[in-house]
Amino acid sequence: MQNNETTSPLIKLAGKTALITGASRGIGRAIALRLSKDGVKTALVSRNKNSLGTVKKEIEKKGGTARIYQFDLTSVSEIGGFVKRVAEDFGGIDILINNAGLADSKPFEKTTEAEWDRIFTVNAKAPFFLCKEALPYLVKSGDAGIINITSVVAKKGYPDQSVYGSSKHALYGFSKALAKELQDRGIKVHTVGPGGVATEMVTRVRPDINSDNLIQPEAIAEIVVFLLTLGGNAVVDEIDVRRAGKTPWA
Repeated sequence: MQNNETTSPLIKLAGKTALITGASRGIGRAIALRLSKDGVKTALVSRNKNSLGTVKKEIEKKGGTARIYQFDLTSVSEIGGFVKRVAEDFGGIDILINNAGLADSKPFEKTTEAEWDRIFTVNAKAPFFLCKEALPYLVKSGDAGIINITSVVAKKGYPDQSVYGSSKHALYGFSKALAKELQDRGIKVHTVGPGGVATEMVTRVRPDINSDNLIQPEAIAEIVVFLLTLGGNAVVDEIDVRRAGKTPWA
């Protein structure tokens, strides 16, 4: 019997360039290592140069290509020059992963304006302008992708996380509008919204969570690869990821 079913061809990642923020540890590090495994050249971005160097060595040890960029995302006025430098170093940009994030845990009435500004700048403002400055290069790429790492707090409210939750709501809303604006230009925009992941930030902000129940960063990295390689006529706009112990569909 002839099988008339067709499968969606996978998009090949080898040879593409990915700019990854927050790449020195946690989810960003896991994404960088996983993408390099598939032949992606990685631009590793963080404030921590030493940690970036460690990730670069891990990638190169396995035959991958990586460059490190020590950059503070609160320097929004410098994002244009920074993105241009990355594009010139690699000959273009095909994938943008907005992963870097800041969080705090305190009652909203105790939050200062400076704290609000800093968290919003890193979590929402910087991704907005990274997308804007990377757009000319992504348009030239073909099969370009933007992945914004949001959070469960982008849809749910948690006590003492009003600023963090607000900033992730903003990133999520921006992502939905951006996906519509860029659809006709061949650029896919996705969000990944994890619950508690085994990172230093989550351990600091949510010390009440049993570390044994946290999602591993490598699981998020696999989801990123799935989104970037899914071809054919199928597109997944967003993926929310919960801890196994949490209530399904809650």
